[in-house]
Amino acid sequence: MNARGSASPVRHDRPDRRGSRRGQWQTAADVLGQVARQPGITRAAVARELRLSTSSATEVTARLRELELLTEKPAPSQGRGRPTTVLQPHPRGPLVLALDLRQGNWRSAVVSLDGVLHDQQSKRHRSRRAQSVLATLQQTVVSTQEQYGDRLLAVTLAVAGTVREDQLMQAPTLGWGQVDLSPVTAGTGLPLLTGNDATLSGVAEARTGAAAGARTALHLIVEVGLGGTLILDGIPASGATGAGGEYGHIPFGDRARRCPCGARGCWDLEIDGRALAVHLGEPEPDQPYAYAEAVLRRLPDEAATRAVGKVADALGFGIAGLVNAHDPDVVTLGGLAIPLRAAASDVFDRAYSDGLMTFHRRVPPPVLDSAHSDDGALRGAAAIGLDHITTEDALAAWSDARS
Repeated sequence: MNARGSASPVRHDRPDRRGSRRGQWQTAADVLGQVARQPGITRAAVARELRLSTSSATEVTARLRELELLTEKPAPSQGRGRPTTVLQPHPRGPLVLALDLRQGNWRSAVVSLDGVLHDQQSKRHRSRRAQSVLATLQQTVVSTQEQYGDRLLAVTLAVAGTVREDQLMQAPTLGWGQVDLSPVTAGTGLPLLTGNDATLSGVAEARTGAAAGARTALHLIVEVGLGGTLILDGIPASGATGAGGEYGHIPFGDRARRCPCGARGCWDLEIDGRALAVHLGEPEPDQPYAYAEAVLRRLPDEAATRAVGKVADALGFGIAGLVNAHDPDVVTLGGLAIPLRAAASDVFDRAYSDGLMTFHRRVPPPVLDSAHSDDGALRGAAAIGLDHITTEDALAAWSDARS
């Protein structure tokens, strides 16, 4: 999965000018990128961030107003000096529909160019059959397109599973094998961008969350199993086929245990509700996430404390191994990783330190709680959708459509 997908092609009616037409949109795309990363940013701040002259910033924002991409309003007064303006999405500007498909429910939001989530919905699955779930999502896409018309330019989908382009290779938590995700936008003509939910959560943290500003960030999220991503300058390292970041399937665990993914010894089985049940001598739960939350509520019960400590230990050691491999500036945690770590912080900290190479141990990368929490996957899906509709080609196509 690339953070910047390919956009709608530019018309070729003036091929001799194509290169120059594409080039003129680079600064516009950069401005829109700043608006998405910092909602409410002023024109003056954009100029500083992009090292634009005042005249250039004025010229490009005027062009973006003319194309119904941005509007401006006066920024709050800060004393003397020339007043500046806040850049905001145009009320008739382009939109993205972001979807987040989870084990028990799905969420959606319409996203404006500043990354703000509008018209949010959250609904439980009526059925977990793949065809039924995808049909429900497709109905949501159709109804959103009917509401917003040609302003809706793309659909993005975060999935709790291994994704390659528009193919879900497997989603053990959903009980799905390989599934074609393209029916989500069938009949709409809209492009579908897909990605693993943990990967997209990492994108959100790197762009506007706890890892903002870090050149190299490692994001990990525990729900049913563990997923994550390595973010390099805001872009996920997605691997050769888009399936990178399946950290939960590194063999950090007991090789006598077979994971639903098909491999043995997966780290997944050491750090979620299933692991807690093993340590407590209880049956494997049907709902590992809810079970883990229930165990955390038992604290300070002695048996629960031991079980949580063992999981925190496995989590800390595993993260240390990934730090040794990737050398990130920062590690961010989401989902159950946050309360599991907090409930046994001394155990986690010791395991993390003990697992680090000596030179990392001197100044270890900080391990921070995520800023976006449960919204991470949806915000990450929003981010890659905005990347897609603000490429140079996409902006040129938007301009052509309004000529």
